[in-house]
Amino acid sequence: MLTAPAHRLPSRGSAGPSAESVLYIAMTAHTLRIDHLVISARTLDEGTQYVADTLGVEPAGGGAHPLMRTHNRLLNLWDGVYLEVIAVHPDAEAPASGADARPRLFALDAAATHERLASGPYLSHWVVRVERPKDLPRWQAQYPQRIPPVVPMSRGVFTWGLSVPDDGAFPGWQGAGDGIVPTLIQWDTPQHPSDVLPETGLALKSLKGIHPQAETVAAHLRWLGAAHLIALSAPDIAEGKGDGEGTVETATLVAEIETPNGLRTLK
Repeated sequence: MLTAPAHRLPSRGSAGPSAESVLYIAMTAHTLRIDHLVISARTLDEGTQYVADTLGVEPAGGGAHPLMRTHNRLLNLWDGVYLEVIAVHPDAEAPASGADARPRLFALDAAATHERLASGPYLSHWVVRVERPKDLPRWQAQYPQRIPPVVPMSRGVFTWGLSVPDDGAFPGWQGAGDGIVPTLIQWDTPQHPSDVLPETGLALKSLKGIHPQAETVAAHLRWLGAAHLIALSAPDIAEGKGDGEGTVETATLVAEIETPNGLRTLK
C-alpha cells in the first residue's frame, strides 16, 4: 500500500500559508491520487524486459495511441494504480498529407530523452488522476499557466483527457519539471485499466522524487494538491557535481514496489 510521505522541505516564510492558499488546498483535497507510473523505453520489448527483470512479472496488454504515435504495455500495481511501459510506435500511421505531426507526449521526441534511453529504460514520469466532481478541462481553463492543455485520447474502449504541453515536453512550473511534476489525467469511461488488468501480487509502496529545483516543484505540487503523493528532495550535492546546478540528469524518480519476493526498486 502506498504510504503518504511527510514532506521534507521547509515552508517559505514564518507567517505560514495565506488564507487564499489554505482555501485552495481545502478545495483540492482528496481529488487527486496516483493513477500510474511511466517507464519510458526505446522499444516495448526493452521496457518489458526491464520491468520483468526487476519485479518478476511481465507487463502485457495495452495497445496503441494513434494521436501520439506511441504504444504501451501495462502492469497492475493494486488499489487502482498501474505501471505503463511506453515507447514510440514504429508502425504508427503517419499524419495526413500536409498535416504536422503532434510532438509525442512524455518528451519522447526530445534529444535528452533519446540520450538517456540509450542507457536503458527508466522510470521517467508519474500521472495523477483527477477525481470527479472536479472537472479537469474546466480546471485547466481556469489556470492555463499552471496546467497544460487537456488532450482527448483513446485506446480501445478507454477514453480520457490528459494534460500535455503542446511541445510534448514533461509538464513543469517556472522551468522545473523533468518528469517530477506529474501529468494530470481524467478518465471519461467508468472502467479504469486497473479494473481489467490481471492481479500481480505487486503494490506501490512509496514514490520519491529528486530535483535540483525541489522548492519550486514542491510549491507547484502543493498548489495542485499532490504534495502528499510523493516524497520530494533536492540532490545530495556531495554525491553530485558539487555546484548544485540543476540538470535533467539530476531529476530522478524512485518507486518502491512490494512483490511476493520482497521490496524492489524502479528508477
